[in-house]
Parts: sequence; structure tokens; C-alpha cells
Amino acid sequence: MEYIDLRKFLQLVDQNYSAQDLAQIITAYTMAEDLHKGQYRQSGEPYIIHPLNVAYSLAEMHADCDTVCAGLLHDTLEDTKMTKEGIEKEFNKDVANLVDGVTKISGMNFSSKEQENIANTSKIINGLTEDVRIIIIKLADRLHNMRTLQFKSEFKQKENALETLELFTPLANHIGAYRIQNELEDLSLSYLRPDDYKRLKDFRDEIKYENKQLLEKMRDNISDTLNFHNMENEIKIRAKNVYSIYRRLQKNIKKGINPTSLDDQFKNIHDLLVLRVMVEEVSDCYQVLYHIHSQYRPLDSKFKDYICNPKSNYYRSLHTTVFGENERLVQTQIRTFDMDKIASFGLTAYWDIYRGNARISMQKQIREKSIVYRSLQEINSMFGESQEFIDTVKKEVFPNSTVSIYTPTGKILKLPEGSTPIDYAYSIKDELGDKYEQAVVNDEQVPIDYQLKENDRIKIITSEDAVGPNKDWVESANTTVAKKKILENLKKRG
Repeated sequence: MEYIDLRKFLQLVDQNYSAQDLAQIITAYTMAEDLHKGQYRQSGEPYIIHPLNVAYSLAEMHADCDTVCAGLLHDTLEDTKMTKEGIEKEFNKDVANLVDGVTKISGMNFSSKEQENIANTSKIINGLTEDVRIIIIKLADRLHNMRTLQFKSEFKQKENALETLELFTPLANHIGAYRIQNELEDLSLSYLRPDDYKRLKDFRDEIKYENKQLLEKMRDNISDTLNFHNMENEIKIRAKNVYSIYRRLQKNIKKGINPTSLDDQFKNIHDLLVLRVMVEEVSDCYQVLYHIHSQYRPLDSKFKDYICNPKSNYYRSLHTTVFGENERLVQTQIRTFDMDKIASFGLTAYWDIYRGNARISMQKQIREKSIVYRSLQEINSMFGESQEFIDTVKKEVFPNSTVSIYTPTGKILKLPEGSTPIDYAYSIKDELGDKYEQAVVNDEQVPIDYQLKENDRIKIITSEDAVGPNKDWVESANTTVAKKKILENLKKRG
């Protein structure tokens, strides 16, 4: 891990922020350093090193000045005598609200430590609907804590790693922050299953090394072709992160695909090795696809167009797996430079792309284009701060297993595995469920309790004369939101 000190931090800030912002950030650092004076981390380092690293990660994302200041001050309400009013007076309401948003709830009359943990976990989750910057600061905070987890006891290491996988990596995935997500996943796996992590990492690195020349040759061939056609480009060589490999192998075992040798297991992972091609314009992406397929035969079943059909977390790219040199399968990902920023950093890339309007654009995306936003609000209204709220969010909003389905307009949605047509209907809007008459999947009518499968195409037929939900529908629904809406409709009708 790269060591971050004040000089390195100020150098980064000086390069990317205005003189006014720099002065504000220095004020925040000075305040945090003074407030944390005499406090030390378990590593023996002065405590200020932690908020400094959090703020550095935020500055790397080109976060706005308020967010960087909040990163520096994020532990002051919890660990010092500073108050929210004091932060607002020294800075502004935004900084105060952000620091308050990431601060653990303490000092209240909780009946147990468990109740305190529930309240704090609920607060983190709900930060997504209040101000996504709260989640981003929490992710930067968790990232540095996971990078320095070796100083904790073995019990705490495993506890923090499990919480990271269950809560923080799904949050990172939802906002599209893949770079943070991948690192958090790998760090977590290294503590939860150290032997598996080392074995898979070593074997992946060995395969990458063995295929280095092959990948470089493919990269150079594609780049030469694009340069010949006057297409500005950049091509990077990447390998799948260790945790994703682990998850893929576990899924294969469940499907009965479990070759004895690790080499054979890895051969089933078509996107283990990746060439990432970046160009200027969207139209260039499709020209690049043609040029790549002209040189390397595609594996037709492994083509995805996430440009026309973006993922729900704003990811856009063309994916095509081709037969490379020496019959090695290589996935190529084709995208614009802006798409690559969003693919790496998710919504946090908006700070770089939209500048002053980034915060508004981030929250608008969360509010208007995410079914997660609707689900969180509905689940929160049902359970409030409770273990049921947390369990339901983990199961239905950030589930381990999902199915991707197509809407009538071709949009791809991810729903929890086991979802039915009525779950889909209520995930879109109340009216679609209340006026439900029948469901058509892949051009065939299906019953209301049909469990949706990967790549199903679904259309809900509605009628103004529809009677509405009946009691049997509750059993046909597998999501809490759908069950709630059905019961509300039944109660309204008496």
C-alpha cells in the first residue's frame, strides 16, 4: 500500500483544486489534526493518518471540496469534542451534514450493542437515498480500514471482512465504483479464506505472466489497426480480480462443473484475461468491434452490448470474447474514455465529467433511474431501523443471486433470484401491479407465480377493468415491496 503523508496529499490537492478550495481543505486538515492530537491507531500511527488517507482517496476521485473536507473530519463528531454546529460554523451546512451522515450513532439509550449496530447499519444504507456522497465517504473510510486490517485481532479481521462483503461491496457495486469494490472484495477474501485467496491469486498471476506476450501482441495488433484508421485509442491489459474468480468457481461447483485441476477450472472463465480498448466516440466503439472481429474470431455466445443496454449501475461498454493467439480466450471491452471513468469509479466519476453539477447529477441518477431507490424507501417505511430492514435489504436490494431480465423496451433489470412477474410489476410502479391482468414471458403467457429466469423477456398486460390483487397474490410474490403493495391494495378495497 502506498504511504500517504501530508506533503503527498497537498500535492494532489494543489494539482486538482482551486486556491480557494485548497485553503478550505488545509483548514479542515489543521482542525482534524488538532482534534485528534494524542490519539493513535492500533498500528501505532497518529490517528490523523487515517482521515488523511480517506481524504486522499476522495481527492483522487476529484470529489468536491465539501466532500474532501468531510473526509478529513469524518471521525471528529464520534471521537472528539467537536459538534455538528461547530463544523457548520467553521465550514458550511453541507460539510456538517456529510460528517454527521458518516458518524456512528452513539451515546443513546440503546437496549443492547446489537440495537446500536442495527441503527448504524440502517443509517449507512439510507445514506444512499439521502446524499450519495455519504456512501462514497464511507467507502473511502472502509477501504483504508481494510488496507490496514492486519493490526486487528483475527476475530475482528474476519468480522470486518464479512461485513465488508455483505454491506460495503454491494453499495460500491450499486454506484458503479468497481475499482473500490474489487479491492474491498479481494481484501475481504484474503482474511476470510486466506488459503483460497493465495492459491487463486498465484495461479491467476501465473496465467497472466504466461500469456503476457500473447496479450501484448493482440494489443499491438489492434492498436496498429486503429491507428491506421486514425482512431485515437488506448488499450490496457487486465485480469479478473481474485474474488470474482472465487465466486465464479463456486457457481460452477453448484452447477456440477468442477474439474479436478485448477488449470481446467480456470479454462471455464472466459473473461479471465481482458483487453480494455478506449476510444473517443460511441460510434468508434462499434468500428473497433468490427476491426477486432476481423482479426480475431468472436465467441458469439459471449457478446454483450452494455452501451445500448447499460447496467443498472451506469456501466456502459461492449464486451466480446474472442479466440486470441494460441487459442486463448480473451475478452475485449470497448468503450469511450468517459465510459471508462464511469466503469472504474461509477457515480464518483461525475465529479470529473460534470464538474460543478456533479452532486445534482449523482442524486438524480439514484432517484430517477434506480429501482433500488424505490425499494429502499418502501422497505424502510415497513421496518424502520430494525434487523428485518437490514435482512430484507441484503436479501432483496443487494442479493447474492440475481436474474437479469429484459423489459418490453429492451432495458435490462436485475431482480432477486426467485422473483415472479408480480414482483417485477411492483418494482416498476404501483399501477402496473394494481392493474395486472397477465404476464407474457418470451412471447408466452405465464402464471403469476412463474419464477423469472436469466435473460427472460417480460411484458405485463394491464386492464382498466382489472379487479386488482387478491389474497393469493401475496403467496405468488417473493419480494417485500410487492407483498406490501398487494396488502395495501386489499386493505384499501376493504
